[in-house]
Amino acid sequence: MRHGETEWSASGRHTGSTDIPLTDAGRAAARRMGALVGSQSFAAVLTSGLQRARETCALAGLAEHAVVDDDLREWDYGDYEGRTTAEIRETRPDWTVWRDGCPEGETATDVGVRVDGVIARLRRTEGSVAVFGHGHCLRVLAARWVGLPPQDGALLALDTATVSRLGWEREQSVIRAWNVQP
Repeated sequence: MRHGETEWSASGRHTGSTDIPLTDAGRAAARRMGALVGSQSFAAVLTSGLQRARETCALAGLAEHAVVDDDLREWDYGDYEGRTTAEIRETRPDWTVWRDGCPEGETATDVGVRVDGVIARLRRTEGSVAVFGHGHCLRVLAARWVGLPPQDGALLALDTATVSRLGWEREQSVIRAWNVQP
């Protein structure tokens, strides 16, 4: 589950480690997420430690047993933290986070290494696991879940306050649902 809207996500600013709260609209959407997943039983609940993810988890009604997993933190945007893609492209016209990464921050490969650890923990857990995180990191997680390179997360648009479902079809890891609005 991707966290609800923040002021920065609404304006397209890259929000990695800056710990900003949800907007009122983000809080309302997080509550709707709870209605979508509240009847499900989870063997574990993992969340990024950043307040926008933790608050979304709480408002969705799943904070009681949530465990912070630092590997679910958002992409480290380094020098591009707080900037929009349009602003970055004023000096790097063809820049994309997926191909180029961020100076003094992470590359897609770096994020892939982190989420591979999350995936290993998920696969060792019996039962469903709820995961609360951030747009770019969750897109990499989904790509890696189905065996694609981290850069292929670029193919998976992910809106705020959405629910996605990764799972299995027999022995094949698959994306069962993606970017579902509550």
